[in-house]
Amino acid sequence: MAAKSKKNSRPQPMGEMNTTPLIDVMLVLLVMLIITIPIQLHSLDLNLPNGKPPPAVTEPEIVRIDVDFDGSILWNGEVVSDLAALEVHIRAKAAQSVQPEIHLRPSKLAPYERVAAVMAAVQRLGLKKLGLVGSEQFAQ
Repeated sequence: MAAKSKKNSRPQPMGEMNTTPLIDVMLVLLVMLIITIPIQLHSLDLNLPNGKPPPAVTEPEIVRIDVDFDGSILWNGEVVSDLAALEVHIRAKAAQSVQPEIHLRPSKLAPYERVAAVMAAVQRLGLKKLGLVGSEQFAQ
């Protein structure tokens, strides 16, 4: 701490702290920290596969099942007479090695029992990929 002196008075101690040495020490520590940080290498070690690339992904077959307002069922746009005829179509698709995707599109006015019967038949006969399409109509 330094002392101030006026012409005709006693020297008084200063109330401020001299921060210059503190800043010097902090700068030295900062430089030491920067020097000791290891150099970053901007490379990655990757184990890339050797050989042929995998085969191209094929688009899955899509089967559309529509249930109209009167309860009639359409298989890819063709009217199916009853649930037994629908089950014949489903069994044929379930026997394939690559199962198709089933897109079920019920009408807003379709009877719930009919839609539930179609979903149960699809599940019971072993098709795994079932999706409801057009559900935005039920939002209103």
